[in-house]
Amino acid sequence: MTYIIIYSTYPNKKEAKQMANMLLDKHLIACANFFPIESMYYRKGKKESTKEIVALYKTQNKHRKKIQKEIIQNHSYDLPCIIKLNIEANSGYEQRVKKETT
Repeated sequence: MTYIIIYSTYPNKKEAKQMANMLLDKHLIACANFFPIESMYYRKGKKESTKEIVALYKTQNKHRKKIQKEIIQNHSYDLPCIIKLNIEANSGYEQRVKKETT
């Protein structure tokens, strides 16, 4: 079984937690972690810097497309960042992820 982390950014912690609650309630993720970050990027030809929240969602690869669809449909950004990271974990933790996302 393949386990992954979905990396996604949000404008604030409230929105990140709302998304995590929805994904948890649907048993698409086993856990979410939140980190404050500062991002720099070009938008419409202008360099910008903003504070954001990164959410890391721990799940099974089989839920990736459903999670991506939920994020795209419910995110406040026109083009949300959704990155899949392949992971390996200790077997006990992998079993927990499997149990919570089945």
